[in-house]
Amino acid sequence: MTKPTKLSRAVRRACSCAIAVGSFGMMTSVALAQEAEVPDTAAASVEKIVVTGSRGAPRSLSDSPVPVDVITSDELTAVAFTDTNDVLKTLVPSYSLSRQPISDGASFIRPASMRGLDTDKTLVLVNSKRRHRAALVQIGGSGTQGPDVATIPTVALKGVEVLRDGAAAQYGSDAIAGVINFQLKDNDEGGTLTFDAGQYYEGDGENFVLAGNMGFSLGDKGFLSLSAEISDAARTYRGEQYCEEWFCLDPESEYYSAEYMDDPTFAAGIEDASTTDGSIAQPWGQPETEAYRLFYNAGYEITDKMKLYSYGNYSQSKANSNFYYRYPGNGTIEDIRLSDGSVWNFLEMFPGGFTPQFYGKVIDYSFLGGLEGELAGGIMYDISGRFGHDEIQYTLKNTVNPSMGPDSPTSFHPGDLINEETQFQADFSKEIDAGLYMPVLFAFGLSYMDESYELVGGDEDSYTAGDFATADPFDFCNDDGTATTEGLAVIAAGSTLDCSNEDDPVYTAVGVGSNGFPGYSPAYSGTYDRDSYAAYIDVSADITEKLFMQAAVRYEDYSDFDSETVWKLAGRYRLTDDFGIRASVGTGFRAPTPGQQGTTNVSTRLPEGLPVATGLFPAGGAVAQALGAEELKPETSTNYTLGFTYDLGSLSMTLDYYRIDLEDRMYAVSTMSVSTYMPTDTSDEDYESDLDAYNNYLALEEAGVSGANTIGGVFFFQNLFDTRTEGVDFVTSYNMESELGHTTYTLSVNYNKTEITEDATGLFNAEDAFDLENGNPEFRGVFTVKHSMDALTLVARANYYGSYENSDGSSTITKIQEFSPEVLMDLEASYAFSDSLSLSVGARNIFDNYPDKDETGDACCGEVYRSDSIVDWQGGYYYMRLTAAF
Repeated sequence: MTKPTKLSRAVRRACSCAIAVGSFGMMTSVALAQEAEVPDTAAASVEKIVVTGSRGAPRSLSDSPVPVDVITSDELTAVAFTDTNDVLKTLVPSYSLSRQPISDGASFIRPASMRGLDTDKTLVLVNSKRRHRAALVQIGGSGTQGPDVATIPTVALKGVEVLRDGAAAQYGSDAIAGVINFQLKDNDEGGTLTFDAGQYYEGDGENFVLAGNMGFSLGDKGFLSLSAEISDAARTYRGEQYCEEWFCLDPESEYYSAEYMDDPTFAAGIEDASTTDGSIAQPWGQPETEAYRLFYNAGYEITDKMKLYSYGNYSQSKANSNFYYRYPGNGTIEDIRLSDGSVWNFLEMFPGGFTPQFYGKVIDYSFLGGLEGELAGGIMYDISGRFGHDEIQYTLKNTVNPSMGPDSPTSFHPGDLINEETQFQADFSKEIDAGLYMPVLFAFGLSYMDESYELVGGDEDSYTAGDFATADPFDFCNDDGTATTEGLAVIAAGSTLDCSNEDDPVYTAVGVGSNGFPGYSPAYSGTYDRDSYAAYIDVSADITEKLFMQAAVRYEDYSDFDSETVWKLAGRYRLTDDFGIRASVGTGFRAPTPGQQGTTNVSTRLPEGLPVATGLFPAGGAVAQALGAEELKPETSTNYTLGFTYDLGSLSMTLDYYRIDLEDRMYAVSTMSVSTYMPTDTSDEDYESDLDAYNNYLALEEAGVSGANTIGGVFFFQNLFDTRTEGVDFVTSYNMESELGHTTYTLSVNYNKTEITEDATGLFNAEDAFDLENGNPEFRGVFTVKHSMDALTLVARANYYGSYENSDGSSTITKIQEFSPEVLMDLEASYAFSDSLSLSVGARNIFDNYPDKDETGDACCGEVYRSDSIVDWQGGYYYMRLTAAF
């Protein structure tokens, strides 16, 4: 290997073009950078080079056989977000993200999607190596468990490549929708320091970020690049006062609960229930967060044909969110009879009710080391090993374990989630002269991966079933409604006990476990392990000067599933010097993760617009099996793409059609009702549904679920249906030079539509099916104009979200709301005072636009906007950023 010169490193930094992805990207990109000639006045328009999707020499964007987005370091830092997820959402139209403030761990690790498919169907790489998954399994939906992209700070990145095509045959399980590769900075000198501060137009959500990168040389043959970021963001509030038909805190409403609000002790209690404002019981917005993140990237050339490399990270973040407000009489705050026969209520602890506060601490770290080089005969090799750990530690405050009554604490540790991965991989390649236009690149490799997912049990108070989990815990009453000897004794002592009154507090049963998020008991704690092996072959070549072809096949074998073989064919043909066509076809594979197979959760959800305790149970466990669940099996896909590329001077254009047929798609079944009420009137129109709910209760009881009588709904993951996702990506850019400076215009548009092609289980109701197919905009677009003139740079960006729909009605749809299209405009101005100091000021969503308010009833309990909307509902945000380079 030839050692990069100082000049070649400088060229790479100036161009931001040699972003390498693939097993041998580092070696090939260095060679290309040394050969490139970059005009002094046109560095900004140098063609971006990629190797994603092919393991051979780097190719230009228009020469790639598959569609790829390349995002440079400058483009990443020009987006005023702390979370790298938000940066990708802003720059890549096919990448979607939502803010879910009351969604258990999703408040801390947000689910994303690409091309309408969830995160776990997009493979995430760092320096071309697989990134470990987060510990969180998203509750509901597809149960996504993918890498936490937020743990990768933008200051550590040299660039990002987004491969928008199925690539499981090349990169392994999960790469059904595509591949995202984060390439770390590799500078051996210099660095940057950035301070960013801003807040929302509403005057909240103050955000501060301090980030820096520093490069060091390791002798004259190596480098060490260190990056660090510290961030702090305050919470926002975008809701209204809690007011529903069943309980209302708004004096202007007909449902106003005057009987409670007239009590001064209750009014004082509202402050105890609040987290933002003394008058607000139910906050809706982004959580309060703080984080610090560290990354290093290093390489050292042992000889000209052998190099050591390594990278690693440590990230720790904390966030504070909340659950639904518990109002008096909500099933948790109820009158109960104590052992002395007296009546007691949690209002004595929380006079105004309470809003459980949910805290999450996310710890993420990883290490990777490898050796790459060249053997005799021109065989290139890359041997690496990695370890990744992600952990979530939960804490609940301002809540109770209702079943413990007055003995309940108000703070709990419900447990932790831990995901760990260890992988060893060996990749080899050799160019073979087969008499074609260019040598054939023959690549092959082997991989071994060990995965584990652990549910760490919580403290005993967080899951224990106290006395009040069942009715009449102290045996005061007989079955015939008369008092027992114990009951007569407390009556004689002055108790108001009335066994003949079915509404007497003696018959009240309340929930088990820390309210809002019951802890993991020993029965639901433990570790789920598996390992897997994989082998692949990848062959590619320029057959002629105009035709490039590639074929790949991969075999994977999982200890908990059968083996699977997937394949891919891709090619590109240049019809003229300016115009080319490209296409691919292949199959994909994704094995359910250990977390998706082993996780359990009981939390408050809104299956029919009302907050109820809802339990998620593993598909392979006794509880879900009693409800009719089957063991999970892998998802498989068939992918097709067809597109064209066009280059003429400063204008470039690509248009790509894609189709993803996904079979045995894993998703959560529609919530199944649970009720202790046994219906007897067969003429009642609700008899069948009530009987199903009662039978579900009996199944939970038989399976030994603690507090089954207080659970209102259950669900589990299943291979529910087959889907087809179709879409078109259009990307064009134009560079223009004038007396006023250099201007770049970039337009990216994505059309995406998903439909259920077959539902074999019948466990997905009409509302959930409609929302899956119509709940996100079919059209997304990003138009960016960047103008540079001497020391001044202006950036204007428009993010377009097309219309979308949401339904209500469960098994029968009763209402559909169409949401209007939205355009969110960003504007930034940067001025360079010198080569080492610059100042940027700007605003995102400068016109303070919001999505339409919810009208279907999905928004409950003070919520105004759909919290899962991918259209941001935080409003305008302004900021300033100071950057020093050295």
